[in-house]
Amino acid sequence: MLIIAGTPIGNLGDASQRLRETLASASAIAAEDTRHTGQLLRLLGIETRPELIALHDHNERDRAASLVDRAEHEDIVLVSDAGMPTVSDPGFRVVQLAAERGVLVTSVPGPSAVLTALAVSGLPTDRFAFEGFLPRKSGERARVLSSLAPERRTLVFFESPSRIADALGAMAEAFGHDRPAAVCRELTKLHEEVRRGGLAELATWAEDGVRGEIVVVVAGAPETAASPADALAEVQRRVASGDRLKDASREVAAATGLSARELYAAALAARGA
Repeated sequence: MLIIAGTPIGNLGDASQRLRETLASASAIAAEDTRHTGQLLRLLGIETRPELIALHDHNERDRAASLVDRAEHEDIVLVSDAGMPTVSDPGFRVVQLAAERGVLVTSVPGPSAVLTALAVSGLPTDRFAFEGFLPRKSGERARVLSSLAPERRTLVFFESPSRIADALGAMAEAFGHDRPAAVCRELTKLHEEVRRGGLAELATWAEDGVRGEIVVVVAGAPETAASPADALAEVQRRVASGDRLKDASREVAAATGLSARELYAAALAARGA
């Protein structure tokens, strides 16, 4: 079978007894970073020496078939550097192929940065959507955030320290400066921190630099819809700040549920008034 095993996201004490037993009895482990997994085995006091097979973003497509072939006849354990494999980590293609071939897939559940951040954020947890990492390019990122602006569920993102300030600033523009959010960094580690506030406030805070592994949790869109007059004013504000009218109309429409075409026409009419 193929065994998907969750590993600690920071605190070694979160390694379950079942995880220890699974790793200790494994003959082969597919690992995102074999050196990292080798160190984990040593820290857990596991003295067996399973075969460590590198499985990362650059080779997963080519290596998936051989791993599934082996899983038909022996147990293959799959781990990432931290948390559950396949969740913004390698492993999805292997699981997908195993399922297609009818190979048994099971899991040794473990810590999850997504659920941990959601739980400590102080934001609604009854309905949420995980969006992973945002695009690196600002234009593509803005388009993704614009499409998410009317989403009512709590949103969870991963982000890197080098891009967190820009990402929070882009979220503030797309979702509203005062949209409640939480930046959760170094979860379960010695310097764990959860910073809560409005998106614009958090973006300003992040400009001084934020270190460590980061999860951003953002409240869903509020129930109250903006009036057409308020939406038009927002379009005009964005255009005055340098946005193209077409882009501003589309983004405000996504955030308010109003018609982009009608906002565009209203803005043109206001210009000619």
